[in-house]
Amino acid sequence: MSSQDIEQYYIPLVQRLSKGDWFTSRTSACALYAAVYDRVSTQIQDDLRRGYAQLGGDDTPMVRRAAAKSLAPLIKKFSKPHVLSDGLNIYRKLQSDDQDSVRLLTVEDLIAIVQALTPAETQDQLLKQIRQTVGDKSWRVRYMVGQHFNELAEAVGQDLVREELVGYYVQLLKDSEAEVRSAAATQTPGFSKLLEKEIILARIVPCVRDLCQDQSQHVRAALANQISGLAPLLGRDATIEHLLPLFLHLLKDDFPEVRLNIISKLEQVNTVIGIELLNESLLPAIIELAEDRSWRVRQAIIEYIPLLATQLGQEFFDDQLGNLCMSWLGDNVYSIREAATVNLKKLTEVFGVEWAKIQIVPKVVGMGQHPNYLLRMTTVQAISTIAPVLNIDIVSGDILGTLLQLAQDPIPNIRFNVAKSLEVLASTFGDGQEGRQLIRQRISPVLEGQKNDTDADVRYFASKALQKAQAVIGGM
Repeated sequence: MSSQDIEQYYIPLVQRLSKGDWFTSRTSACALYAAVYDRVSTQIQDDLRRGYAQLGGDDTPMVRRAAAKSLAPLIKKFSKPHVLSDGLNIYRKLQSDDQDSVRLLTVEDLIAIVQALTPAETQDQLLKQIRQTVGDKSWRVRYMVGQHFNELAEAVGQDLVREELVGYYVQLLKDSEAEVRSAAATQTPGFSKLLEKEIILARIVPCVRDLCQDQSQHVRAALANQISGLAPLLGRDATIEHLLPLFLHLLKDDFPEVRLNIISKLEQVNTVIGIELLNESLLPAIIELAEDRSWRVRQAIIEYIPLLATQLGQEFFDDQLGNLCMSWLGDNVYSIREAATVNLKKLTEVFGVEWAKIQIVPKVVGMGQHPNYLLRMTTVQAISTIAPVLNIDIVSGDILGTLLQLAQDPIPNIRFNVAKSLEVLASTFGDGQEGRQLIRQRISPVLEGQKNDTDADVRYFASKALQKAQAVIGGM
């Protein structure tokens, strides 16, 4: 819209809504001010500020809530003198509102005002409001402060952070409500970047240590997701002394999300203290989890292995974790064996096909001769899972022979799973000349034989797989 159209049509609309009898129209008006404030004349800007101040003092809480929500974008359009006069007055009125649903929305308004002021002006004009907001009687307001604490800290200036905000942050980390502690914990590395190392060690690390023992699993999970960000700030020696014991403690947490969050951020710690020390401390904890009596814990650690492999590298993985991954294929719980086959596929995607040919394929194929039929079954399932990420040379040379041999297994369950696996191979490799030849010469004859099997399930899955194989060949 042109400036003329805005003044002719838009401004009367805003004014009409702002003075509407129904609170819904006044609520709607609040969001319309910021869009045009910097595109109208000075006189109309004065009218808009007055109109918004009236909405901020409205009798209906829903209107005041809307005013608090839309104040920050409007303040960003104000000139500095108007921030100090009108902006501050509207904010203070809303910040002292008797409804916590209004007060919690003023946290972002506070940040917008602080960003427009100098640190000295902030200290002079807003220190009281910051203190009141951090110590608000409503946990929902304190939660909002916790969520936005880094933005506030970056805006107020270094001196105020050191003199005032460190104490407020510690207060939030020790809050009586778990939600507030969780929100504050997510800000730990970002806020600590603004502090000297000595202050982090003296004020922040003791709180972090307490949060590692927090009764709420959500607090521990929030902390676990962020704690590794302290390592680059503290350096190698302080990380080893203060943080490493906390990492290991969180790595043994009963709540899976806590462990995942720690493992997912190990790269930052690895960069600071080195793989050797991490290996000494971390590996025993991982192995302990991998051999836990609860199969759900074992399953959780399996899901983290590809992430660890990516962060810690191929050499470390082969030396320390390779045998562990293969041992899961022989677990007595089906869900673990299934997760272990998916894990092998993900590791192949991380380290490549040639690595899989050396490290995975011989061990999987070797299990095909095992006297325990469950392990032979796992071989078939592992082949079905990892084949799509391998190449046809490996499949035809190293894998297919074992699979076709298992097509004659005395256990019907294994025979029909072989048929399903052959269907996967036909679907995966049937789009090339070499793959079609493989289907014609080696896969189709076996499936034809299985169509006459004594077991009904084997006959069904063999027929289904043969149809797929013939469709792939015919479709080309």
